[in-house]
Amino acid sequence: MTQANAHTVDERLKAESFGSKLMKRPELGAIAGVVLVVLFFLVTADRSMFTMAGFMNFMTPAAQLGILAIGAALLMIGGEFDLSIGSMVAFAGLFFAVCVVNWGLPLIVAIPATFIFAALVGSINGTIVIRSGLPSFIVTLAFLFILRGLSLVGLKLATGGSTQLRGVREAVQGDWLAPVFSGDAFKGLFEALGRAGLVETFNNGAPKVPGIPVEIVWFIAMAIGATYVLLRTPVGNWIFASGGDANAASNSGVPVKKVKVSLFMLTACCAALVAIITVMDSGSTDARRGFQKEFEAIIAAVIGGCLLTGGYGSAIGAFFGAIIFGMVVIGLTYTDFDQDWFQVFLGGMLLIAVLFNNAIRKRVTGER
Repeated sequence: MTQANAHTVDERLKAESFGSKLMKRPELGAIAGVVLVVLFFLVTADRSMFTMAGFMNFMTPAAQLGILAIGAALLMIGGEFDLSIGSMVAFAGLFFAVCVVNWGLPLIVAIPATFIFAALVGSINGTIVIRSGLPSFIVTLAFLFILRGLSLVGLKLATGGSTQLRGVREAVQGDWLAPVFSGDAFKGLFEALGRAGLVETFNNGAPKVPGIPVEIVWFIAMAIGATYVLLRTPVGNWIFASGGDANAASNSGVPVKKVKVSLFMLTACCAALVAIITVMDSGSTDARRGFQKEFEAIIAAVIGGCLLTGGYGSAIGAFFGAIIFGMVVIGLTYTDFDQDWFQVFLGGMLLIAVLFNNAIRKRVTGER
């Protein structure tokens, strides 16, 4: 072997720089967005926004949206959309409320039944998409209206004419499973921190923040679980392959149809989880619950790095995308700005995210 050949390096074996690896991470834009939003509110917002109470205030809506966004992100990575998840929140909330109020079922029965019901609806969505060959955008858009209409009709039937079903809090009071899906977690820890002077307390010694809202715990757990599945399991590879090139994945033995239907079921179950949490916290359900959340969840997923073409994205990106939403929608109340600027923010962030993700896609695929 000549000296020249000895020093020749195969192009495929060249080490990739840290900067190049970083630029290819789908969640990069969302993390940068969080940093920019924090800096913006550090300058413009009241200091109370960055207390522990302020943190919980914006993380609560972020968590509810984030649960939906993580499900939407996995589905988008798999190459499909679900525009019905907002309506699914209302429909699953109706089913859950009827279970506990009208039928008197305990939570150990009502909650699994709600998830099974939601998964069934999700499987119908997915099966129609797969068997008909229609775009999931069209099929789930139809279900957006169908489920919202069924929620209205169902509520009137369940209540005798009203579009709101009350009495959930009374129906689940004392149930041992209620604290898992409503209220605050780690109350004992926060009481101990208050006694130790590590968190702010009222004059009577009670902590100003009684605990961590359970939706935040669910949100973090789902982000960790979804990231593990995507990056460390064969199922994650199947999801990426199904969204990247369904035909090639199918020819390689990936059960593409089952993967996609399962993702529709997962997305519906995420909506059911949000429905259960919000219905138990508010003590009632109504037909407008989850209104327009389908668009916000998809925008959060796109901000988090999911490509509209599928095959690329991140659950952690959706996690940070949802946090941006929560910070802005609540953070504006700590400033002198008109809260209607939130709508402008939504459109602007979506446009910036799509442009950024498109540039990243070209960099990853080598397109010009």
